[in-house]
Amino acid sequence: MSSFFLATCQGYRLQLTVAPGAQRTEVVGLHGDRLKVRVAAPPEKGEANQELLAFLARRLKVPKKSLRLTLGSQSRSKVVEINDLSPDLRTRLEQLLP
Repeated sequence: MSSFFLATCQGYRLQLTVAPGAQRTEVVGLHGDRLKVRVAAPPEKGEANQELLAFLARRLKVPKKSLRLTLGSQSRSKVVEINDLSPDLRTRLEQLLP
């Protein structure tokens, strides 16, 4: 199984495919080597990116300030870095999959 996350020295790097404008924010599953997430926010003025980061923070139980969108601010393909060294974060990432 291909993994959508990669461990770094400061936490993890997530590879995502994001579909804005959905009815609700949810994880759909894997899309190749990326995690596909539907976001219930329009792709205007960074609203979808903010909703994505808030959703990930809630689901992973990490502070929103530990998440950073590093690539793809205006693309469906995004990279998010998580600066958190919690020992159980890998398990929480695996539990994102439906």
